[in-house]
Amino acid sequence: MNASDRTPADLLRSALATDPARPLITFYDDATGERVELSVATFANWVSKTANLLQGNLAAAPGDRLALLLPAHWQSAVWLLACSSVGVTVEIGGDPAGADLVVSGPDTLDAARACGGERVALALRPLGGRFPQPPGGFIDYAVEVPGQGDRFVPYAPVDPDEPALRVAGTELTSAQLVARAREDADGRGLTAGSRLMSGLSYGSWEGLSAGLFAPLAAGTSAVLCRHLDRLPADGLEKRAESERVTHRAL
Repeated sequence: MNASDRTPADLLRSALATDPARPLITFYDDATGERVELSVATFANWVSKTANLLQGNLAAAPGDRLALLLPAHWQSAVWLLACSSVGVTVEIGGDPAGADLVVSGPDTLDAARACGGERVALALRPLGGRFPQPPGGFIDYAVEVPGQGDRFVPYAPVDPDEPALRVAGTELTSAQLVARAREDADGRGLTAGSRLMSGLSYGSWEGLSAGLFAPLAAGTSAVLCRHLDRLPADGLEKRAESERVTHRAL
C-alpha cells in the first residue's frame, strides 16, 4: 500500500490501483450456506454506490455519526469504507438515539427505530437480496443502492485527523485506524498472497482488524466467516485448505 495513505478509503484506492482483480473479501455464512467472493474492483464498486447513497440520498456529511448495527458481514465492510469515503464516523453497535443515521440488520430494527435521522435496513440475504416486505420507517438498502453511481467524489475532502470509528469504547481517527491496521498486519506477518480467515465479531477492534482493515492495509485478502458453529467437525480445516488460508483469527 501507499505510504501516504491516511484513511481507509485511501487504502482501498491504492488497492484498486495496484491489483483490482485480486480477492479482497471472501464471505461465508454457515447458517444460510452463502459464499461470496468480492474482488477489490467489485468491493470498491459497492463502496462507491453506498457512498453516493450516503452523501446524496441520505444527506450525510463529514462529522455525522452513524450507528452500525450489523454483524461481521461483507456488506458491513462496504458500509465501513463508504463512511470513510464521506467522512462519517461509524459507531459499531452505537446508540441509535444519539446517532445522525442508523444502519440496521433484520434483527435490530426495533432498536434502530430510536434514531431520529435517516434509517437504512439490510436484509443480509444471500447475494445482497432485499426484504420480502420493506420494514416501515426504513430505506431498504438492496432496493436503493443498485441505482447509485459507480464513481464517487466527496463534496468535501475527508480529514484524516477527524474521528472515523468508535468500537468497544475506543475512538480512532482515520489516520490512527490506518496506523493500527498496518501494525496489526505486520504483527500477523501478512504479506501479498496471505489469506487471513476470521470468525471474529465486528464488535471489537480485533475483529474489525482481522476481518477487514489489516488485510486491506497489507494488500491481501480476508476470509470472513459467520456462524462457524454451524460447521461440521472437519469443516473448518476443509475450508482453510480450499481457501488457501495462511493465517487465522478465530
